Amino acid sequence: MGGIYFHIPFCKQACHYCDFHFSTSIKYKNEMLEAMAKELRLQSSYLPTDRINTIYFGGGTPSILEASEISFLLDEASRHYDISNTVEITLEANPDDLGKTKIEAFRRTSINRFSIGIQSFYDEDLKWMNRAHTAQEADSAIKRVQDAGFDDITADLIYGYPLLTDEKWLNNIQKLVQLHIPHISAYSLTIEPKTALAHLIKVGKYKKMDDEQAAAQFLQLIETLAGYAYEHYEISNFALPSRYAKHNTNYWKSKPYLGIGPSAHSFNGLQRQWNINNNQQYITSINHQRVPAEVETLSEIDRINEYIMTSLRTMWGLDLEYLERLYGSAALGYVVSNAKQFEEDKKIYRDRDCLKLTVSGKLMADYIASELFIEEGYEHEKI
Repeated sequence: MGGIYFHIPFCKQACHYCDFHFSTSIKYKNEMLEAMAKELRLQSSYLPTDRINTIYFGGGTPSILEASEISFLLDEASRHYDISNTVEITLEANPDDLGKTKIEAFRRTSINRFSIGIQSFYDEDLKWMNRAHTAQEADSAIKRVQDAGFDDITADLIYGYPLLTDEKWLNNIQKLVQLHIPHISAYSLTIEPKTALAHLIKVGKYKKMDDEQAAAQFLQLIETLAGYAYEHYEISNFALPSRYAKHNTNYWKSKPYLGIGPSAHSFNGLQRQWNINNNQQYITSINHQRVPAEVETLSEIDRINEYIMTSLRTMWGLDLEYLERLYGSAALGYVVSNAKQFEEDKKIYRDRDCLKLTVSGKLMADYIASELFIEEGYEHEKI
């Protein structure tokens, strides 16, 4: 089965650290939603299947939409894809959007999972990030969503920034545990070019990030959540047993998905494509019956390396039997040979026929994956 991702490119205000595509103006919201519905029609043959098992509303801030607008897009999706067996429909939301009336309206839609952007339970930290909500709103929003009958909830936290002491970080983690959140996503704050945060650091108004602090808080996160029986199933994601995010897990397992909206990405197994990140150009192009996307056809080496990158980030690891079955013994030998140095350094360990990262290996996951990447001519090398 496949998944559908809707990129809703609107936010109330810009968080200092964010480099996602969005607009703080909703002047053309109706035109955008109509264009996204049209893109569903234009893309109806993109996926290798018409059966959809996950739908995800991301952004931007999808909770800025009304429940009727969410239903409009879901109804359009159902005209072109079989979503009758869709098991997970997620809405990303900011706490300040989740009033009692709006949550009740969302309850009447097919939404069955919320991803709530908490980031911190400290007002000074939220102000530093330029978040639109307060700590009290974060706490209240979670409780209102739970009271409305939603129990499939994930909450986001951010760590590794100057204001966040280890004590505050531990309190943030434990707060979500106490609220019985079954899935927690946590991200180290990174400085993206052309963001307000990058500028504030450049001109000296904000302190620089500290890599050692981020690493220490990552290890603190792993240890703390393990004590509450959360499984560290992906580098940035923790869940109680069997409460994994199905849509995102499909990304990490290379399942096909269709991205709808400006800047949305898609993958059909052989190609990746990404839409233009300009709202007006997106709407104009769609209205002219053309999807404004760049397309990349993946070579066999591309597909192997993507599998290495995504699989190593998960608790399931890099399946060597799967690698050999799909890509042959030369690819297997190449990866196994390159992994030896990391096994010796206790960064990778072998679990049956899978390579998995140790805790210290998780601190350098991207580097390790890059060192295992296949290079041109690998099939001619002697291993």
